Amino acid sequence: MVTPEPTNTEAIRVIGRFEAGRGIPDEMRADVRMLGALLGQVLRESGRTGLYDDVERLRLATIQAYEEESADAFERASEIADSFTVERADEVARAFTCYFHLVNLAEEHQRVRILRERAGQPGREDAVDTVATAYAQLRREIGDEEATRRLKDLRFHPVFTAHPTEARRRAVSASIRRLSELLTQHDGASDDGAEQHRARRRMLEEVDTLWRTAPLRAQKPSPTDEVRTVMSVFDETLFTTVPHVYRRIDDALRGDDSGASAPVVPAFVRVGSWVGGDRDGNPFVTASVTREAAQIASDHVLHGLERAIERIGRGLTLDAEGTPPSAAVVALWESFVETDESAAAEIAARSPEEPHRRVLLALAGRIARTRSGRDGAYSDPEQLLADLRAVQESLAASGANRHAFGGVQHLIWQVETYGFHLTELEVRQHSQVHREALAELDAGGERSERTLEVLDVFRAIADIQRTYGPRAAGRYVVSFTQSAEDLANVHRLARHALGDDVPVLDVVPLFETFADLQAAPGILAEVVGFPEFRSRMAATGNRLEVMLGYSDSSKDVGPVAANLALYEAQEKIALWAKEAGIALTLFHGRGGALGRGGGPANSAILAQPPHSVDGRFKLTEQGETIFARYGEPAIAMRHIDQVAAATLLASSPSVEERTSGAAARFAEVARVMDETSREKFFALVKAEGFAPWFATVTPLEEIGLLALGSRPARRGLSVESLEDLRAIPWVFAWTQARINLAGWFGLGTALESVGDEALLKDAYRDWPLLRTMIDNVAMSLAKTDERIARRYLALGDRDDLAQLVLDELTLTKEWVIRLTGGNGLLENKPILQRAVTLRSPYVDALSLLQLRALRELRSAAPGSGSDDEQRRLLLLSVSGVAAGLQNTG
Repeated sequence: MVTPEPTNTEAIRVIGRFEAGRGIPDEMRADVRMLGALLGQVLRESGRTGLYDDVERLRLATIQAYEEESADAFERASEIADSFTVERADEVARAFTCYFHLVNLAEEHQRVRILRERAGQPGREDAVDTVATAYAQLRREIGDEEATRRLKDLRFHPVFTAHPTEARRRAVSASIRRLSELLTQHDGASDDGAEQHRARRRMLEEVDTLWRTAPLRAQKPSPTDEVRTVMSVFDETLFTTVPHVYRRIDDALRGDDSGASAPVVPAFVRVGSWVGGDRDGNPFVTASVTREAAQIASDHVLHGLERAIERIGRGLTLDAEGTPPSAAVVALWESFVETDESAAAEIAARSPEEPHRRVLLALAGRIARTRSGRDGAYSDPEQLLADLRAVQESLAASGANRHAFGGVQHLIWQVETYGFHLTELEVRQHSQVHREALAELDAGGERSERTLEVLDVFRAIADIQRTYGPRAAGRYVVSFTQSAEDLANVHRLARHALGDDVPVLDVVPLFETFADLQAAPGILAEVVGFPEFRSRMAATGNRLEVMLGYSDSSKDVGPVAANLALYEAQEKIALWAKEAGIALTLFHGRGGALGRGGGPANSAILAQPPHSVDGRFKLTEQGETIFARYGEPAIAMRHIDQVAAATLLASSPSVEERTSGAAARFAEVARVMDETSREKFFALVKAEGFAPWFATVTPLEEIGLLALGSRPARRGLSVESLEDLRAIPWVFAWTQARINLAGWFGLGTALESVGDEALLKDAYRDWPLLRTMIDNVAMSLAKTDERIARRYLALGDRDDLAQLVLDELTLTKEWVIRLTGGNGLLENKPILQRAVTLRSPYVDALSLLQLRALRELRSAAPGSGSDDEQRRLLLLSVSGVAAGLQNTG
């Protein structure tokens, strides 16, 4: 029996009780309520009669169902979702999606607020996850000299990828960013003053824009569109933020001496990109796209450098009498006069007797020439660095240390970090494509279009290196590396394309499947004997990079066995590299979602095997994680500091002893968990008819229709086999169905097989790998909903598979709660728990709308007229659920 709908007074009471029970800080609660009220006003003013009331009815019903956990309340919410016309359901879905964007904004704003408060009170900084505290611990453990050496060698290398995991449109992201700026203005204005009123009025206008902006892309973005989207992160955040990270760390390490002498902090960030270079399974990424990606990135960084140098230069109004220039600075100016007499005269007129200002403005002009390719351009960033260091040395020699090691140092850090290329563009291609191209070339005869394209990629790399320098491109990642020959094939193809005039190539194996991870040490031992590898390693100080795939290994054997296999592979590779005297960099192909190796990076780093980090950490940053971690300056600074701190600390004796000791102590636990989790996972995914059943009980096929990214959702044409299905839709589909199976399935059985609760609690406390795994699974499980999951699973006709999933879900939840403590998920992580529970009932509303559409699509006769309407509703709900869960693929 469905209970009658509550009155407005009861609605206010229920919603208020729900929000109060979430433990939301007062400032954030005020932001959520204000933004929600603005959205409510927009809905009432939208001209859609009854829309606001319908949204409120469904909102109240899903909150009651969530709070009461009663079947009747849940059924009532479902009936409301089913009662709407398709047009009204579309509008309601859009309203809830807007609400999630606003809640996410309020939560981000609260994080920034807290970070800014901490920045003003250094004593409140977390004690274990800043570079300054990590460095202090290293000094205690290994002494000043060795700690300083490790700090100088520190390297954090995020690689941005264009995997289609950012469900929201760029126009939506831009609107949210404008709202963020207005919310900051609102904070800074006096209560109920004119400025606050103005900010609120403009926010109302922007919320209306957000509501009226179509949430779905009309067409898939091209690879070039994806390049430009990533560039927005550099323009708005990273280009200026990274030097501030270096400065903040130097401030913490050196106090008042920071900025008065040479910094101790190196430019330890390098940013890579697969956007425009990753062609594995993406026919739209061509050699011409790769060339264009490099050109776009270079244009952005040169613009940035020109503006930055000009800004610092304009402020360097130090007269020649008090701050005389060095001979090197005088020579720089004279050289510029000879190159461009008219520009020099104009600068001189604006900068009388200000030699350092003149020279910096001249350097900005030379950057402009470099960007446009005119005479007098820089040939490489090393020339610019030499000029900046000449200015720095001149200022220091004249006693202007604060200028030398202040603004000029920031410029040096930017050039050291980004060069003239901005991102180190990496190419990725599947090993099978290489094998087929070489077979065709060896056979002679006419070359296919794909083989010609494979060869042109090497010419593109050579062109990029000639124009922007070797750092601009040169890493070549080989997907599904299964033999040493797969790596040697890259050099063979390069010679086919260019003869002996091949570009600099760092060939990086990518080990993805369970079997490939196990074979990795043997393949590496063989490949370092190849002449091309020996030559390149000799030129780089015996450095070697190896990439590990999290996505396909998890889809291959399940998340538990994949995590254990990845640890074992890293352990063996690191031991081999140490014995061979090789400086190893492990490149972690971690996705944004938990089912693809996602989760907090800093805790994952500290759980790695000894010598597998050694001060160098490289990982992929995918889709929504790019904007979540790097889209806002304060959050980007905090993230980089945390990851760099963990990277520095991971090789400390105490951390290495803890991880190796725990791995040995719990080796038998690992063995049992590996075997039993794999067996359970195979019982599901290898069951006859699993793949089509999976496509029926999740919106897998429909997700492929979303215009998320340029890459096709799968390698093959059907879902009869999981082998051809990419890891992204595998994770995304389970997430949309509120099951999140890719992130946890098999763990409950694995823990039950060990059985010893006391032993497992010891392992959770003392074994970083298990603790990280359990904590990530807890987050994944917290975003599931069994009531909704049952309805998705009921869309298929396999009760046996549905029950297998539900039983494992129950078992896994029970064990995770027993190990983490408390009566529910995430009770040991209250901030995360708050974030999840705040959104859950609203996600439920969208899930019910999605289920309604999915049922219609699954039951409709082929070609029926309602297909398009239901499919649109489903896709709208997919976008909204992604925003609500803050997870896609």
